[in-house]
Amino acid sequence: MCGIVGLVGRGAVAPRLLGALRRLEYRGYDSAGIATLMGGEIRRRRAAGKVDRLAERIAAEPLAGETGIGHTRWATHGAPCEMNAHPIATDRVAVVHNGIIENHRELREELESAGEAFHSQTDTEVIAVLLTRHLRGGMTPAEAVMATLSRLQGALAVAILFTGHDGMLICARRGSPLAIGFGDGEMSVGSDALALGAFTDRIAYLEEGDWAVVTRDGAWIHDASGHRVSRAERRIPAMGDGVGKGGHAHYMHKEIFEQPAVVGATLHSMINPATRRIDLGRYGFDAAGLETVTILACGTSFHAGMVAKYWLESIAGLPVHCEIASEFRYRRPPLGRGALVIAISQSGETADTLAAMRYAKSRGARTVAVVNVAESTIAREADAVLPTLAGAEIGVASTKAFTTQLVVLACLAIAFGRARGELDCKAERALVAALADTPDLITEALAGDAHAGGVAALLAGARDVLYLGRGTAYPLALEGALKLKEVSYVHAEGYAAGEMKHGPIALVDKEVPIVMIAPPDELFEKTASNMYEVMARGGQAILISDREQTDRFANGVAASIAMPEAPAISTPILYSVPMQLLAYHAGTRRGTEVDQPRNLAKSVTVE
Repeated sequence: MCGIVGLVGRGAVAPRLLGALRRLEYRGYDSAGIATLMGGEIRRRRAAGKVDRLAERIAAEPLAGETGIGHTRWATHGAPCEMNAHPIATDRVAVVHNGIIENHRELREELESAGEAFHSQTDTEVIAVLLTRHLRGGMTPAEAVMATLSRLQGALAVAILFTGHDGMLICARRGSPLAIGFGDGEMSVGSDALALGAFTDRIAYLEEGDWAVVTRDGAWIHDASGHRVSRAERRIPAMGDGVGKGGHAHYMHKEIFEQPAVVGATLHSMINPATRRIDLGRYGFDAAGLETVTILACGTSFHAGMVAKYWLESIAGLPVHCEIASEFRYRRPPLGRGALVIAISQSGETADTLAAMRYAKSRGARTVAVVNVAESTIAREADAVLPTLAGAEIGVASTKAFTTQLVVLACLAIAFGRARGELDCKAERALVAALADTPDLITEALAGDAHAGGVAALLAGARDVLYLGRGTAYPLALEGALKLKEVSYVHAEGYAAGEMKHGPIALVDKEVPIVMIAPPDELFEKTASNMYEVMARGGQAILISDREQTDRFANGVAASIAMPEAPAISTPILYSVPMQLLAYHAGTRRGTEVDQPRNLAKSVTVE
C-alpha cells in the first residue's frame, strides 16, 4: 500500500528520496510527492500518477535541502490528484501517512469549528492541522506529536518535517509498519527494508505505539507512554540502487521465471539432506495434541490456504477451517488451547490477517506465521515463523510468493502427518522426494511460455472467463481467475467444477473461454465430464493437463497446455505456473501495466 521514506542526510536528499520512492512502486500507488526543508522552510513537489511524473516536476522545479520525506499514496480518502497527494502540509509541518484515521470526520468538524481551514479531502490533513495547533500553542515538536497521537484512532505510520528544525524528523507507528535506518552521519525512515536498502544495511523496526525523534546523530525511540526505549538493530541484505528486471520486460515475468530457484531454496531450508525428512525446527507446541487448524489469509494467500486445507486433512488427519481474515474476527469464533492458527501473508503486514491473528492469540490459540518478510509484524507476533524464501517480489500480482507459500504449507502438512502418526518414515520420505523434484518440473513447465502466450489471446479478447477445477485444482481455479482480473482487467470467475451445473453454466456460450485445470488424478474423469458439458453449450474449453490427456482431447478443445507428469503433492505448485503465464500474457496483449495494476496495492495495511 502507501509507501513512506524519510532521510536526514548530507547533501541534497531529493534525488535519493526519488530513488527510494521508485523502490516502493511495487506497493501500488496513484500519486507521489516529496517535501524538504530549504532554509528551514517546507517546500513540496507532488504529482498524480507515477513517480516519473514527480521526477519531471522536480526536474522543472528543483528541491534543495538535506532533510526530507517522500510518499507514494494509494488513495483511501479523496481522489488520486495532486491536491490529495502527500506530503500534506501547513506552514509549520509536512506529514506523510500510511493507514486510515478512523475518527478524522469528528476531528475535522471540531477543527473547522475552531476556525481551522482544510485544503484536501484526506484523512491525513487532521494530523497536520492538529500538530500545527499544538505548535502554535507553544509545544515542542515532540510534545505536539504525543498530544496529536493521543487524539487519533485507527492505523498509522507517519513521518513529519517541522519548519525551523532542519536535520530532524519525527516518525510514529501504530498498526502500519515503519523502520528506522542507521547510516554514517545520516539516518532514514521507511515503510520497509526495501525502501531503506539504498541508504543502509542496518535497521530497527518500531513496535506498536512507538514514536521516534530522528536526527543525523541517531534515533531517540519512545513507547506509547513516552518512555525512552531501545529496539533491536538488525542487518538486512545489501540491496544497491534497485532491483532489476534481469532482461525480462516486466518484473512479473522475471518473478515467474525465478520460481524454480526460490521453490528450491525454500525446500532446501526445510528438508534435512541427511535424513530426507522435513525439519521445521522448534515451533513451540506439540503437533500430536492439536485438535483443529484454522488458516487465516486474504487474496492469493487465502488460495494457498485452501490448498493447505486439502493437504493437512489428507496427510496429517487434522480438521481445517480456511478463513478469509477480514471476516474471521467479527464472528468471534471459539478457539482454545487445542487450536492452531496459521496466518499466511506475503508481506507479513496485512492488516486484516494481523488483526485476526491477534484475536486468535487472545483466545488462547497457538499461532504460526507463513510470511515472506521474516522481520514483519505478523512474524514477530506469532508463536512460530515459517519463512518463504521468495526474495523481494516487486510485481503487485503475487507469483513466486504464492508458490513458496505452497511449498512451506506442504512441508508443514508432512511434518504434522509424521508427528501425529499419520505417516510412517517411508511415506514421509516418498513425499519429500516428490517435492524435491518440483523445481525441475517448474523449469519444464516454463519452457511453454511462448505457447501460453498464444493461448492467452483467447482470454485477452474475452469479456468473461471461467476457471474450473476439482480438489486442489479448485483453489487454483480461484487463483487463476484472480490473476487474470488483477493483471488484464478481464472479468473472470473460478468455480469448483462440480458446481457448474448448479448455476454458473448459465453463463456459458461460444464467447466464453473456460480454463479447465485438470491434473491426471482420481478426479480427472469427473472434471472431463464437466468439460464436455461446457463444450456442448459452445464454450471454448482450454485444457491444462498432462500430455496424454491434452493429446486425447486435442480435437475437441479450443486450446490446451501440456504439463509435465508430476506427483499429486506437487501439482498445485506446478499448475500455478500456467495460471500465471496466461494472466501475464493476457495483460501484455491488452496493454495493461502488469507490474502495477490499477487500484491495487502490494501490501494491504488498512482494513
